[in-house]
Amino acid sequence: MVETRKLYHEQLDELTSETVRLAALAVEQIALCTQALLDGDLSLAKEVVARDVELDELTHAIEETVYLLLARQNPMAGELRSLIAILRIIHEIERCGDLMVNVAKATRRLFPHQLEPRVRGLLERMGAQASAQLRLAGDAFRDLDIAQAAAVADMDDVMDDLQKILYRAIFSAGAADEASLQAAVQVALVGRYYERVADHAVNVGERVRFMVTGDWRSEAGVTEQ
Repeated sequence: MVETRKLYHEQLDELTSETVRLAALAVEQIALCTQALLDGDLSLAKEVVARDVELDELTHAIEETVYLLLARQNPMAGELRSLIAILRIIHEIERCGDLMVNVAKATRRLFPHQLEPRVRGLLERMGAQASAQLRLAGDAFRDLDIAQAAAVADMDDVMDDLQKILYRAIFSAGAADEASLQAAVQVALVGRYYERVADHAVNVGERVRFMVTGDWRSEAGVTEQ
């Protein structure tokens, strides 16, 4: 029985490590995808799409391990909370990878369109902001730090503001022809994808808070939808 429980806790520790690794892979994807977008690098965009398979496979492996532990062990309240939270967290992170695949595909659609300097600068900042929020969310999970988790939500105001500024820049530039209009649509979608990554990072922070406190409500006291 002692050996069984020891193995169980080793598996729990491994789940944590693998979830942290998943978050790190997703952060790398954001950086690579942003570089591909800004440089119009189709080869790098293709690499981003190919690398998403690794995130998907790791997500499924973590999920399967959680299900096995739930079925074979008898998790205590705190352990059960952690396992349930990990199930939610890995899918938040995996979705960030999917969103970067969307950005990579938008990079292809934009080619060979040249981004306006102001738009380019905004997208670069949005990519950096998305990376920062997801990285901090991963750190909060690793350290079970609810202060860091709360900071992710506070940082989200920056991303929201950047998205609004990006939309204004798109509208103010206008579209002289059909090609310019299509490019504007793609840029707007890219901005939305980065904003959604930031939202997923906030959700990870909320799951961390649940793991630590057992409180399923947001900090504002409103139930998550």
